[in-house]
Amino acid sequence: MKRVAILGSTGSIGTQSVEVCEKHGLRITALAAHSSVDMLEEQARKFKPECVALYNEEKYGELKSRLADTNIKVLCGMEGLCEIAAMEENDIVLNSVVGMVGLLPTLTAIEAGKDVALANKETLVAGGTLVTSLAREKGVMIYPVDSEHSAIFQCLQGNKREQLNKIILTASGGPFFGFTYEQLKNVTKAQALRHPNWDMGNKITIDSATLMNKGLEFIEAKWLFDLEPEQIEIVVHRQSVIHSAVEYKDYAVIAQLGVPDMKIPIQYSLLYPDRVECPTKPLSLTDYGTLTFAKPDLDTFKCLSAAIEAITRGGAYPCLVNSANEEAVRAFLNDEIRFIQIGEIVSSVLEKFPYSEIKSYEDVMSADRTARDYVRHIINN
Repeated sequence: MKRVAILGSTGSIGTQSVEVCEKHGLRITALAAHSSVDMLEEQARKFKPECVALYNEEKYGELKSRLADTNIKVLCGMEGLCEIAAMEENDIVLNSVVGMVGLLPTLTAIEAGKDVALANKETLVAGGTLVTSLAREKGVMIYPVDSEHSAIFQCLQGNKREQLNKIILTASGGPFFGFTYEQLKNVTKAQALRHPNWDMGNKITIDSATLMNKGLEFIEAKWLFDLEPEQIEIVVHRQSVIHSAVEYKDYAVIAQLGVPDMKIPIQYSLLYPDRVECPTKPLSLTDYGTLTFAKPDLDTFKCLSAAIEAITRGGAYPCLVNSANEEAVRAFLNDEIRFIQIGEIVSSVLEKFPYSEIKSYEDVMSADRTARDYVRHIINN
C-alpha cells in the first residue's frame, strides 16, 4: 500500500487526489492546507493521517483544539509543511499548494529522498535548476501532475529519450480566445473566472485566462524534460481532449487523449506505472466530433510571451515574472487593477531588472521579494 502525503489537500487538485487515494486504497499519511479549517478537520477525521498542517498560523489553535480528541499531530506554517514533506512514513509527496509556498516543501521532500508528484508550478518555474539538480543527486523521481506534462511523460514511455525532437503543449485558450488587445481592456473578473473546460481554483483560472498558465507550463517543461525552449511548441486546442503530444526524430507524433478531468493525471502520478480504473468517464471521440488547433496570439496575451522570454534569458527571470504575476493576479482578484494590466505588469519585469543567477533557495526568495515589491509599488502609485 503506497503511503501518500498531500500538501494542498483542500484545494481542487488536493480534493481530487484524496478521492483517488480513497478509490485505490492508498494510505494518506499526512494532509496540509492553507487555511481551510473545516475541510481539513473533515479530511483528518475521515482518513486518520499521522499528521496535519495549516500554513495559516493564525488558525492553528482552532484546528488543534478541534482535533484534540484524536491522536493526529497538528502542525502549522512553513515548518509544518516541510515536516510533513520529510516524514519517514511517506512513499510519495503530492504537492498541490498554490504559489511560491510550494518550493521549500518540494526541496525538503527531495532532500529526504521522497518521490514527488508535482502539481505546484512555481516549484520548477522559480527553482527549476535547484529542484532538478537535487532530484538527480538524491535519485528521486518527480512525477508531473499537470495534465499537459503528464501527457508528455506518458508519451515518452517506451521510447528512447534521445530520439525526441520536440514536445507540443496544448492550451485551451481560456475564456478570451480570439479576443483582441482592445477587447481585453473591458473584460470583467466574472468573465475571467469562467473557464470553458476546467474547474480550478481562482488563481490558476485567471492564469488560464491570461495564458500565463501556459507560460508557466512552458518553463516547467524545460526543466521536467531537459529541453531547450525551441523544442517546445504551444498549440491552442479548444476542446482539451489532446492533453499534449511529442514529436520524434522521424516526425511521428504521439499524443495522449482523455476527457478534461484531473483525476487521470493525478492517478497516473500516484500509481505509476500501473493503469487501473479511474473515477472519471471514458473519452468518446464521436461525442466531440471535431478537434481544432490554432497558434497562440503572443502579441495579445503578453503573459505568455513574457514567460517564454524569461526562460529563454534564464537566470532569475522566470522567478521574477512568476512572482510579479502572482502579485498582479492577487491585485486583479481584489479589484485593484484591470485584467489587461496583469500582462503589462508581468512584461515590464523583463526590462526593469538585470540578469542575475539562481544558485540557492535564498536567491529564489530574494528575486521573489524584489518582484513583489516592484508590483506593489506600481499598484499603489
